[in-house]
Amino acid sequence: MRHLSVEMLAAGSQPDPITSAGNAQLGIAALVGIAVIVLLITRFKLHAFLSLTVGSLVLGAVAAAPLDKAISSFTTGLGDTVSGVGVLIALGAVLGKLLADSGGADQIVDTILARASRRTIPWAMALIAGIVGLPMFFEVGLVLLIPVVLLVAKRGNYSVMRVGIPALAGLSVMHGLIPPHPGPLVAIDAIDANLGVTLALGLVVGIPTLVVAGPLFGKVAARWVETTPPEGVVPERAGADPGKRPGFGITLATVLLPVVLMLAKALTDIVIDDTENTVQRVMDVIGDPMIALLVAVLVAMFTLGRSAGFTRDRLSSTVGASLGPIAGILLIVGAGGGFKQTLVDVGIGQMILDVSQDWSVPALLLGWLIAVGIRLATGSATVATVSAAGLVAPLAADMSTAQAALVVLAVGAGSLFFSHVNDAGFWLVKEYFGMNVGQTIKSWSVMETIISVVALVLLLLLSLVV
Repeated sequence: MRHLSVEMLAAGSQPDPITSAGNAQLGIAALVGIAVIVLLITRFKLHAFLSLTVGSLVLGAVAAAPLDKAISSFTTGLGDTVSGVGVLIALGAVLGKLLADSGGADQIVDTILARASRRTIPWAMALIAGIVGLPMFFEVGLVLLIPVVLLVAKRGNYSVMRVGIPALAGLSVMHGLIPPHPGPLVAIDAIDANLGVTLALGLVVGIPTLVVAGPLFGKVAARWVETTPPEGVVPERAGADPGKRPGFGITLATVLLPVVLMLAKALTDIVIDDTENTVQRVMDVIGDPMIALLVAVLVAMFTLGRSAGFTRDRLSSTVGASLGPIAGILLIVGAGGGFKQTLVDVGIGQMILDVSQDWSVPALLLGWLIAVGIRLATGSATVATVSAAGLVAPLAADMSTAQAALVVLAVGAGSLFFSHVNDAGFWLVKEYFGMNVGQTIKSWSVMETIISVVALVLLLLLSLVV
């Protein structure tokens, strides 16, 4: 999961590893654990939930961790992920079902298809994802956009990859490079960079990065991967009067409501920055992702359900029907979080920090390389961002305002590199789009790598002129 342990890392505290294994043994353990997961899923066709569970135990065994502690790490990570992302996925599924059954999603899709040509539709999806993803975590943005992405693909007869990759790229670029996401914010604080300058330079780097990794790479991914989303994930209108559906304006307002609430909280944090202030305390509550989505669901019951003529019984059945298809997704994403936590607890992240301390490279490139290493090892973009930022912070002490901002962005770019089986986001994308592991790597993982590398190249070029 991308946004766990921010407070712990910001405070500079690192948990004691559950094993005393050396760095070489830990590196081997990580590789073996990942290899077992991939082999079980691809060769033996074992369910991803079981494969991740077995892989976590194998990782702990090879790292010489006590079995009870390895089990505890896995279950803790699974519980933390499900308690955080799980609720968001469930609320997003309910909102998506309300959008679909009321005809609101159809209204949005019809409007997009009417105003965008086949050439411009991927660009439109990238823009929409970038706007939606600005104030919120990747997982929240994904569950909000899934109904629109899949319906656009089906109704417009587009490849899922052609419209899905630009949307995923928009969310990822916002997550890794643009404040007010938690990773960049903590990195800004650790390196003592200027938030406004970082935001401005993040947009300068992020926009061309999004173009390359989104619409342009989407054309390639569509040739590489052909996929059909599983039954129950593609939103379909069911049991409603086809002559009744909410208008485009009210539907769009309902979808953007959680975005507005979370963005308002982020802006309040920047402007007020006082935990005792009443306004900020209120915004901290209503701008929390879970509360924002819950409010949106409750509002949608009236703005969407009532517009479509839903009775109370119909609303209740819609909510119930939305939760069944996501049960498998929740377990797989939770197990991905458990595997990630096992990696962290055996000391893989600390191993990367220890090894990288003696590297003699420029601060900007060093920050990117450290973030890449921690990202590959632990699967967490946020853990990679704040850990790498803390390590390179002393090197940025005497830098100009612009150079310090570039180091923050380099760390954020590195944290996105090659998402794979230890990232809960990997499994979320895989299940929503109905891909196998190989297809997910060829599309999602490659897209994340393109974002990371293109952003680094642009940052290195910018460092020559600022």
